[in-house]
Amino acid sequence: MDKNPVKICDTILRDAHQSLLATRMRTEDMLSIASQLDKIGYWSCEVWGGATFDTAMRFLGEDPWERLRKLRKAMPNTRMQMLLRGQNLVGYKHYPDDIAEKFIIAARRNGIDVFRVFDALNDIRNMEFSMRIAKREGAHVQAAISYTISPVHTIADFVKLGCKLAELGADSLCIKDMAGLITPYAAYELVSALKKQVGLHVQLHTHYTSGMGTASLLKAIEAGVDVVDTAISSMALSTSQPPTETIVAILQGTDRDTGLDLSALADISRQMGNIRKKYTSFEAGISAVDVNVLQFQVPGGMLSNLISQLRQQNAMDKYYDVLDEIPRVRRDLGYPPLVTPSSQIVGVQATMNVIVGERYKMVSEETRQYVRGYYGKSPAPIDPEIQKKIIGSEQPITCRPADLLAPGWEKAKQEIGALAKSDEDILSYALFPQVAKPFLERRNKGLGGKEEVAAAIAAVLLQQKQAKDAMKAAAPVAGKQTSGWKAFGRRNLQGGTWK
Repeated sequence: MDKNPVKICDTILRDAHQSLLATRMRTEDMLSIASQLDKIGYWSCEVWGGATFDTAMRFLGEDPWERLRKLRKAMPNTRMQMLLRGQNLVGYKHYPDDIAEKFIIAARRNGIDVFRVFDALNDIRNMEFSMRIAKREGAHVQAAISYTISPVHTIADFVKLGCKLAELGADSLCIKDMAGLITPYAAYELVSALKKQVGLHVQLHTHYTSGMGTASLLKAIEAGVDVVDTAISSMALSTSQPPTETIVAILQGTDRDTGLDLSALADISRQMGNIRKKYTSFEAGISAVDVNVLQFQVPGGMLSNLISQLRQQNAMDKYYDVLDEIPRVRRDLGYPPLVTPSSQIVGVQATMNVIVGERYKMVSEETRQYVRGYYGKSPAPIDPEIQKKIIGSEQPITCRPADLLAPGWEKAKQEIGALAKSDEDILSYALFPQVAKPFLERRNKGLGGKEEVAAAIAAVLLQQKQAKDAMKAAAPVAGKQTSGWKAFGRRNLQGGTWK
C-alpha cells in the first residue's frame, strides 16, 4: 500500500481562538504549549494574521510583532503560517503598495514561513502584489479561493481562479470555506478538479458551524487533498475547525495515515482545555451546530457580533428579519463572499435596512465605497437600481483600487516620530493609527498592558458599587448611553472579530 499521508495545519493559535474566544488568547498562554506543538510534526501552525494583529494591541496591550518573534523562537521546527487579507493585509481597508511590501518583508523577517493570501471578492488584482512580494522574500505563497455559494459561483469558476493563481506563482492553493458551507460532495468535486486541472498542492480550510466539517475533510481526503486545517479537540467544533485528533484517528492504518501521535495530541488538548477556561467571558455563545449558516451563509463570528449589536440596541426581535435581509443585500451587491471585510459591509447594511425600516435609506460609508469599486470588482454586477440609490450617477472605478492610493510609509514614519522604535512600530501605526499610537505611548511609559487590567478591575468594582447603590435606592442607576450605531461602526468595522 503506497503511503500518501495527509498533512495537518493546526489553527489553535489563530483561527480557533478568533472564532471561539473573540481573538483574546494571550501570548503567554500560547507560549505555554508552543514547545509541545513544535514536536507534533504538523505541516504548519497558523499563528498570526486575521484579527489577531489589531486585537493584540487594542484589547490585550500586546505587541503582535513581539508575539510572532516569541513564537518563532519557541517553535523552531514548525512552519509558521499567517492569514493575509491581500491588499488589506491584516486590516479592513486597502493599503498602498509600499506599506504592503514593508509589512510582508517584516512578517517574513520575524518568522512567517507561509503566507495564505486571499481577497474577499476573489479579485486577483488585490492578491497579486502581496503574492509577488512574499514569493520574492522566499516564503511559501498559498493563494486562497474564498469559497461561497451563489448563482455566480461554480466549481468551474473556482477552478479557473485556481489556474490564474497558479500562473501568478502560487506554491499551493487553499479552499477557504470561512462559513462552513462546503458539503462533503462539493469538497470532493472541487478538490478533484483543482488537483487534476491546476496541479498544485491543495489545502482545505473549513469551519464546523454547519456540522459538516469533519465529513467534508474526509471527502476532500478521498479526493487527494494534501493538507487539512483542524483544531485540537478542546478548541474545535462550533465556529472553529473540525478536531485534529478525530481526523488523525480516522486515518490510522490507511494509506493516508497522518502519522501523528494521538497521545501527544491528547496532552495538548488537556492543556488547551484548561487555558480556554480563562476566556469563558469571551465565548462566542454559538451552539455546537448552527444550521442557520446553511440558509443565510453567515459565518459564526459575524453571527455572534450581530447578536451582540442587536442586544445593545434592544432589537433582538429583529434578529430573523436581519438574517433574512443579509442574503438580499448580498444579492444586491453582486454576491460577495461573506468574509472580512465584505461580511462586515453586508452585515451592517442589512441591519441598517431592518432597523431603519426602509432599505438603503441609511447607507454606511463602507457600503458606499464598495459600490464605488474601492474594495474591488464584485463577483456579479451590482443591482443598477441599488447602485443608483447609493451613489447616484457616479461611475464606479474600474482600476485596481490600490493604484489610487498614495505611498504611505514616509507619512506614517513622520507622524509617529520618536514613539516608533523600529520599522515594525511604524507598520503598526500605518495599519491602525488610532490603536497603535496609544499602545506605543503606553509602552514607552513602561505600562504595557497593565493599565488595561487595572481599568477592568476598576470597572468591575464600579459596577458592583452601582449595583449596591441601585438596590438601596430601589431604582436603576442612570448611566451614559453609547450610541448603538457608533458602537456598531467602531467595534465591527474598525476592529471587530468577524471573519
